[in-house]
Amino acid sequence: MESILGYVAVFFARVADMTLATIRTLMVMRGRKLMAAVIGFAEVLIYVVALKFVLETLNDIPSLIFYALGFAAGNAAGLWAEERLALGYYVMQVITGRDAVAFAAGLRERGFGVTIFPCQGREACYDLLSVVFERRRLNELEDAVRDWDPKAFVTVTDTRTIRGGHFYRNK
Repeated sequence: MESILGYVAVFFARVADMTLATIRTLMVMRGRKLMAAVIGFAEVLIYVVALKFVLETLNDIPSLIFYALGFAAGNAAGLWAEERLALGYYVMQVITGRDAVAFAAGLRERGFGVTIFPCQGREACYDLLSVVFERRRLNELEDAVRDWDPKAFVTVTDTRTIRGGHFYRNK
Protein backbone atom coordinates (compact mmCIF):
# COMPACT_ATOMS: atom_id res chain seq x y z
CA MET A 1 0.00 0.00 0.00
CA GLU A 2 2.84 2.39 0.83
CA SER A 3 4.44 1.92 -2.59
CA ILE A 4 1.12 2.57 -4.37
CA LEU A 5 0.75 5.83 -2.45
CA GLY A 6 4.33 6.65 -3.45
CA TYR A 7 3.54 6.02 -7.13
CA VAL A 8 0.45 8.22 -6.94
CA ALA A 9 2.37 10.93 -5.10
CA VAL A 10 5.12 10.87 -7.77
CA PHE A 11 2.53 11.05 -10.53
CA PHE A 12 0.77 14.07 -9.04
CA ALA A 13 4.05 15.74 -8.12
CA ARG A 14 5.15 15.50 -11.76
CA VAL A 15 1.78 16.78 -12.95
CA ALA A 16 2.12 19.74 -10.59
CA ASP A 17 5.72 20.58 -11.43
CA MET A 18 5.19 20.26 -15.21
CA THR A 19 2.09 22.43 -15.01
CA LEU A 20 4.10 25.01 -13.11
CA ALA A 21 6.93 24.71 -15.65
CA THR A 22 4.53 25.57 -18.47
CA ILE A 23 3.12 28.55 -16.60
CA ARG A 24 6.62 29.70 -15.60
CA THR A 25 7.72 29.58 -19.23
CA LEU A 26 4.72 31.70 -20.14
CA MET A 27 5.63 34.22 -17.42
CA VAL A 28 9.20 34.40 -18.76
CA MET A 29 7.90 35.01 -22.28
CA ARG A 30 5.59 37.74 -20.97
CA GLY A 31 8.41 39.44 -19.08
CA ARG A 32 6.93 38.77 -15.63
CA LYS A 33 10.22 38.08 -13.87
CA LEU A 34 9.07 37.98 -10.25
CA MET A 35 6.13 35.69 -11.00
CA ALA A 36 8.41 33.38 -13.02
CA ALA A 37 10.89 33.23 -10.14
CA VAL A 38 8.23 32.41 -7.54
CA ILE A 39 6.69 29.71 -9.73
CA GLY A 40 10.16 28.34 -10.53
CA PHE A 41 10.92 28.03 -6.80
CA ALA A 42 7.76 25.97 -6.19
CA GLU A 43 8.34 23.94 -9.35
CA VAL A 44 11.85 22.89 -8.31
CA LEU A 45 10.78 21.97 -4.77
CA ILE A 46 8.09 19.66 -6.11
CA TYR A 47 10.43 18.23 -8.77
CA VAL A 48 13.17 17.41 -6.26
CA VAL A 49 10.73 15.61 -3.95
CA ALA A 50 9.43 13.48 -6.85
CA LEU A 51 12.93 12.84 -8.15
CA LYS A 52 14.13 11.76 -4.69
CA PHE A 53 11.47 9.06 -4.55
CA VAL A 54 12.28 7.82 -8.06
CA LEU A 55 16.03 7.77 -7.44
CA GLU A 56 15.48 5.71 -4.29
CA THR A 57 13.48 3.21 -6.35
CA LEU A 58 15.38 3.24 -9.65
CA ASN A 59 15.07 -0.52 -10.12
CA ASP A 60 11.28 -0.28 -9.60
CA ILE A 61 9.70 -0.12 -13.07
CA PRO A 62 6.26 1.11 -11.87
CA SER A 63 7.96 4.06 -10.16
CA LEU A 64 9.58 5.08 -13.45
CA ILE A 65 6.33 4.60 -15.33
CA PHE A 66 4.37 6.78 -12.88
CA TYR A 67 7.12 9.41 -13.10
CA ALA A 68 6.91 9.43 -16.92
CA LEU A 69 3.09 9.40 -16.90
CA GLY A 70 3.09 12.37 -14.54
CA PHE A 71 5.47 14.20 -16.87
CA ALA A 72 3.19 13.58 -19.87
CA ALA A 73 0.00 14.45 -17.99
CA GLY A 74 1.69 17.55 -16.56
CA ASN A 75 2.45 18.82 -20.06
CA ALA A 76 -1.21 18.44 -21.02
CA ALA A 77 -2.35 20.03 -17.75
CA GLY A 78 0.08 22.91 -18.21
CA LEU A 79 -1.26 23.64 -21.68
CA TRP A 80 -4.82 23.45 -20.37
CA ALA A 81 -3.98 25.84 -17.49
CA GLU A 82 -2.22 28.24 -19.87
CA GLU A 83 -5.30 28.37 -22.11
CA ARG A 84 -7.55 29.03 -19.12
CA LEU A 85 -5.32 31.74 -17.69
CA ALA A 86 -5.11 33.44 -21.10
CA LEU A 87 -2.62 36.01 -19.85
CA GLY A 88 -1.34 38.64 -22.22
CA TYR A 89 -2.47 40.09 -25.51
CA TYR A 90 -3.00 39.11 -29.10
CA VAL A 91 -3.05 41.16 -32.26
CA MET A 92 -5.58 40.06 -34.87
CA GLN A 93 -5.17 41.26 -38.42
CA VAL A 94 -8.37 41.20 -40.46
CA ILE A 95 -8.20 41.83 -44.19
CA THR A 96 -11.59 42.56 -45.71
CA GLY A 97 -13.23 44.01 -48.78
CA ARG A 98 -16.13 45.31 -46.68
CA ASP A 99 -16.26 48.84 -45.30
CA ALA A 100 -14.29 48.51 -42.09
CA VAL A 101 -14.98 51.90 -40.47
CA ALA A 102 -18.33 51.03 -38.87
CA PHE A 103 -17.10 47.62 -37.76
CA ALA A 104 -14.00 49.18 -36.19
CA ALA A 105 -16.15 51.71 -34.33
CA GLY A 106 -18.27 48.88 -32.90
CA LEU A 107 -15.17 46.98 -31.80
CA ARG A 108 -13.78 50.10 -30.13
CA GLU A 109 -17.03 50.52 -28.19
CA ARG A 110 -16.53 46.96 -26.91
CA GLY A 111 -13.02 47.82 -25.67
CA PHE A 112 -10.89 46.51 -28.53
CA GLY A 113 -8.01 48.62 -29.86
CA VAL A 114 -8.42 48.95 -33.63
CA THR A 115 -6.35 50.62 -36.33
CA ILE A 116 -7.39 50.56 -39.99
CA PHE A 117 -4.90 50.50 -42.86
CA PRO A 118 -5.63 50.53 -46.59
CA CYS A 119 -3.86 47.65 -48.31
CA GLN A 120 -3.43 46.18 -51.77
CA GLY A 121 -4.08 42.51 -52.40
CA ARG A 122 -3.55 40.48 -55.56
CA GLU A 123 -6.99 41.25 -56.93
CA ALA A 124 -8.16 44.49 -55.30
CA CYS A 125 -7.75 47.09 -52.58
CA TYR A 126 -8.80 46.06 -49.10
CA ASP A 127 -8.87 47.34 -45.53
CA LEU A 128 -6.65 45.80 -42.90
CA LEU A 129 -7.87 46.07 -39.32
CA SER A 130 -5.21 45.58 -36.68
CA VAL A 131 -7.01 44.69 -33.46
CA VAL A 132 -5.25 44.53 -30.07
CA PHE A 133 -7.06 42.60 -27.34
CA GLU A 134 -6.72 40.45 -24.24
CA ARG A 135 -6.17 36.77 -25.02
CA ARG A 136 -9.23 35.76 -23.02
CA ARG A 137 -11.40 37.61 -25.57
CA LEU A 138 -10.20 35.65 -28.62
CA ASN A 139 -13.44 33.69 -29.15
CA GLU A 140 -15.54 36.83 -28.75
CA LEU A 141 -13.54 38.65 -31.43
CA GLU A 142 -13.42 35.65 -33.76
CA ASP A 143 -17.21 35.37 -33.57
CA ALA A 144 -17.66 39.10 -34.23
CA VAL A 145 -15.40 38.99 -37.29
CA ARG A 146 -17.04 35.82 -38.61
CA ASP A 147 -20.51 37.37 -38.22
CA TRP A 148 -19.38 40.62 -39.88
CA ASP A 149 -17.41 39.14 -42.79
CA PRO A 150 -17.20 35.36 -43.09
CA LYS A 151 -14.78 35.72 -46.01
CA ALA A 152 -12.28 37.93 -44.15
CA PHE A 153 -8.66 36.80 -44.06
CA VAL A 154 -7.63 36.61 -40.39
CA THR A 155 -4.33 36.06 -38.63
CA VAL A 156 -3.68 36.15 -34.89
CA THR A 157 -0.28 36.71 -33.31
CA ASP A 158 0.90 36.80 -29.73
CA THR A 159 2.29 40.09 -28.46
CA ARG A 160 4.45 40.57 -25.43
CA THR A 161 3.93 44.24 -24.57
CA ILE A 162 1.59 47.07 -25.48
CA ARG A 163 2.18 50.73 -24.71
CA GLY A 164 0.32 53.89 -25.52
CA GLY A 165 -2.74 54.42 -27.66
CA HIS A 166 -6.39 54.51 -26.67
CA PHE A 167 -6.42 50.81 -25.85
CA TYR A 168 -3.75 51.24 -23.19
CA ARG A 169 -5.44 54.28 -21.66
CA ASN A 170 -8.73 52.37 -21.34
CA LYS A 171 -6.99 49.86 -19.11
